[in-house]
Amino acid sequence: MTEPLVRTEVPPSGTGCAECLASGGWWLHLRRCATCGHIGCCDNSPAQHATAHATGDEGHAIIQSYEPGEDWFYDYRSGEFLEGPELAEPCSHPLDQPAPGPKGQVPKDWQRHLNT
Repeated sequence: MTEPLVRTEVPPSGTGCAECLASGGWWLHLRRCATCGHIGCCDNSPAQHATAHATGDEGHAIIQSYEPGEDWFYDYRSGEFLEGPELAEPCSHPLDQPAPGPKGQVPKDWQRHLNT
C-alpha cells in the first residue's frame, strides 16, 4: 500500500529546520512536509533542506509553508502551488522565532548567503 501524500494527523517535527538545528546552520523561511511533518529550510536558505527532503528517497513531494499567516502547499512533482487541508497543529514556527533564524545563528551579512 502506498503512503498518502498528505497526512493531516502528523505533527511537525519541531520548530525549525531539523538539519540546520543539528548542524548549527540557519534558514530564511521554513517548509513542512505534508506527509511526515519534517521541517526543512526553503530554497532561498543556504542549505535548501526542504527540497532535499522532498526530492529524496521517501518521495514526500508536497510541502506546506511553515511561516506564520501562510497556508499554501507546493507539489514538487508538478511545480504547482495547491490548496490543501488543515494539518495538525502547530501550523507555523513560534511567533517569537525570528526569520531568518534561529536566533543567534544568523550571520550579520545573511543576505549575501541567500540562494536567489
